[in-house]
Amino acid sequence: MIKAFAVPALFSAAVAVFAFTWYTEPAKPMAAFAPQGSLENASNKPAFAAHLASSNMEDFVHSASVSGLGGGDLMAVWFAGTREGSADVQIRSARFDAETGQWSPERVLATRKGTEQAVGKRIRKLGNPVISLAPDNRLWLFYVSVSIGGWAGSAVNAMVSDDLGETWSTPRQLVTTPFLNISTLVRGAPVFHTDGSIGLPVYHEFLGKFPEYLHLTAAGHVQGKYRIGKARYSLQPSVVPLDEHRAVALLRYSGEQNHRLLASRTEDSGRTWSKPHALEPSNPNSSVSAVGRPDGSLLVAMNDLEDGRFRLTLYATDSKLDNWRTLGELDESPNPWGEPIPQAEFPAVILEKFRESGGARFADREAVFLERVTARMCSGHGCEFDHEYPYFTRDAEGNYYLVYSWNDMFIKHLTFNEAWLAERRP
Repeated sequence: MIKAFAVPALFSAAVAVFAFTWYTEPAKPMAAFAPQGSLENASNKPAFAAHLASSNMEDFVHSASVSGLGGGDLMAVWFAGTREGSADVQIRSARFDAETGQWSPERVLATRKGTEQAVGKRIRKLGNPVISLAPDNRLWLFYVSVSIGGWAGSAVNAMVSDDLGETWSTPRQLVTTPFLNISTLVRGAPVFHTDGSIGLPVYHEFLGKFPEYLHLTAAGHVQGKYRIGKARYSLQPSVVPLDEHRAVALLRYSGEQNHRLLASRTEDSGRTWSKPHALEPSNPNSSVSAVGRPDGSLLVAMNDLEDGRFRLTLYATDSKLDNWRTLGELDESPNPWGEPIPQAEFPAVILEKFRESGGARFADREAVFLERVTARMCSGHGCEFDHEYPYFTRDAEGNYYLVYSWNDMFIKHLTFNEAWLAERRP
């Protein structure tokens, strides 16, 4: 008879054996990273605009991503429901029309029940959708589902569209682990290789938190995965190619020691990665997003705080990640320390920020907005502000698109270009 105390050890040993078998594969090179594009058609006129991509004021909204569709059109996706982790969470989307400068009404792309029917297993909740347009003009959507336990029991599902998001394939679950196919989550933007294959930054939260680089075929089938460094307590990698073979992964820190942004590097197109090391900016265990610039430097959006998510800052840094320069606050609490402000002051402050964020399209619903945001962000201690989970992308014309969660009420969208960034140099 196996003694009770031996069960955890046997379980761990079994997991180790499966993992060893899963990770052992013949050494083979990976195709180079696809070119990131130039700025041949970039405008010399500074441009900046703010919009609200989501439109439903009833639900909690979170974890947005965005992809260019060509010609300045965009599609954003996020999850929405009563709260994070609730059974009614849906994966929703909206499309931005560059000609009109407006976001469309929301559309539901995936539900818990629909995913359950498609993958043939029980699904408890959904989260973290990621959308990206591949070089072959296929639009990919990856999102997380949980069958057992919490987020540590996650799996990644894939859908693809051949008509820029008008219609979508049935969800398909990626097999990413050998043991019950659990504990793989996605958050960062995919990276594409010259052979059409997809590099998908993922992370794990079961038996430790750590990031990986999942390598998929052009058809979306798993053909390998590679640990990003050997350190624990890091997750949600944001991968930025620097050239054909080099890339850097910026990592959210989830430990209790340095509270700093982490970084890891690859010089073989994502097959091997350096041990993560701490960088200059603080990170309060919050998601970070980075995008490459034509000169080889990076733009980074993050909560540069030791605690809280009341300020979202835009940084520029060189490719070595040695020199960090603040380009300004994208959103922040009116209190510089993030302390709650009195509820009597909240309506005037939040309405001003709402209007600056593109709330003009909801002018006839400001009273509804004020009621909903007060209920969500205020308590007996006062009212707080929350700006988090940024996600970056860039098009060939040098326009940058950033989406993030705005006070749990909306998905906010910012657009700016290199000419606007040049004005922010000291």
